[in-house]
Amino acid sequence: MKVTNFIKKTGIFHFLMAGSLLSISLLGGCKAGEKASSANLADTWEAYDSFNRVYLDSTKYIYKNTNRDAAATDRWNGAAAIWCQPMFVDMAMNASTLAEKEGDKERAKQYRELAKNLLEGNIKQYVGFDFDNADTTLGWFIYDDIQWWTITLARAAKFFNDDRYRELAEKSFARVWYGSPRVGDTGSYADPAKDLGGGMFWQWQPLEHPNANRPGDGKMSCINFPTVVAAMLLYDLAPESREADPEPETWTNSYGEFKRPHYETKQRYLDMAKEVYNWSINNLADSVTPGYIHDNRHGENIGGGPLIYNQGTFIGGSMLLYNATGDPRYLELAREGADYSIDTMSAKEGYLPWAHNPNNPYDQGSLEQGIYPAIWAQYMRLLADVEGDSSKYVTFITKNIEEGWKNRDSISGICDGVAWKLTPSDTIIGSYSASSTPSLMLLFPTKN
Repeated sequence: MKVTNFIKKTGIFHFLMAGSLLSISLLGGCKAGEKASSANLADTWEAYDSFNRVYLDSTKYIYKNTNRDAAATDRWNGAAAIWCQPMFVDMAMNASTLAEKEGDKERAKQYRELAKNLLEGNIKQYVGFDFDNADTTLGWFIYDDIQWWTITLARAAKFFNDDRYRELAEKSFARVWYGSPRVGDTGSYADPAKDLGGGMFWQWQPLEHPNANRPGDGKMSCINFPTVVAAMLLYDLAPESREADPEPETWTNSYGEFKRPHYETKQRYLDMAKEVYNWSINNLADSVTPGYIHDNRHGENIGGGPLIYNQGTFIGGSMLLYNATGDPRYLELAREGADYSIDTMSAKEGYLPWAHNPNNPYDQGSLEQGIYPAIWAQYMRLLADVEGDSSKYVTFITKNIEEGWKNRDSISGICDGVAWKLTPSDTIIGSYSASSTPSLMLLFPTKN
């Protein structure tokens, strides 16, 4: 019988018995049928600890797909999607940061240890973070999956002051931008000099023996704006005195000659971010409605409605560029993205929408969309830091927190992504949607 230090200290015991995971919660909280009218800091810790109790596979330190999965084996067997695992690492770093801010050093240490364990658990799970390994079960097979990890690794490098995570982040960014000698793809960057039209391609196809990307191939918001965010986080990490990599990796295949630096200069990261951002607002932002970000573009055809996570990375890219340059244009665009998210996308119910397919809510693709509000929250924090906690943005987010917390399942403590409806105790709930309310609480804590 093994009890991990983290789980023990947070009041949650996981016993491994006969190959199955039995979870017993020692957390306090509402009795069945009770609902708190508002959320406070203690509720934030309870919400986050409940999330970990239900979804964390503490034998591997990666997260499970749903509350019905006993273990996180791989993408086909109980593990949450590879691209969503980094958001769960972000939650742990956010939790530690909040605890430190509140003077709770013991809790800050516990969550810091959790974040470290999650990073190492994911590295072990996913082929040692060899980003040139295209194994479709435990490896990397689409550009945005890699880039989401670039973002979290860059955050981890700063959070832990650890160059190992920075080096991994720079490797993953380079693999996305330039392609892979082993996989044989031509890279996500749609180089205008090669008549590819600018921006970032979403995928390589077929997975095992990819064709060269063509100008009309898909360029989704979910790779373009995260690339801006990733480049800006790496810009922040890069030393001022760094010079260009003198020995970049080179290779030749039937598509031509390729070169992949191991890292970029500080200025180069900024230039890359600006280039992709400018292409994105000209090609993915709606030409009529301010703040409306389309999902994708294929050649001259723009398509897909707005999705909260794309709004979030648009806001995040805008704010990171604003913070680095002071250019008010970026701040105004971030405000427009936030205003559209709240005033239009959330207008029907008055709360953040969960963009799952209501006709097929347990489909894997539908389940994963539950992570969207957590992503949006991460970047709204950047805007709120400028606008202030009395802004309409924080007022709206606080309303979402209080409604989601009020409607949690009082048995498990889990808050489903549909904040305005009572979370049922007897249904499948993905770790994705369950992350929404605790993510908001960790980033926008209330103390009432």
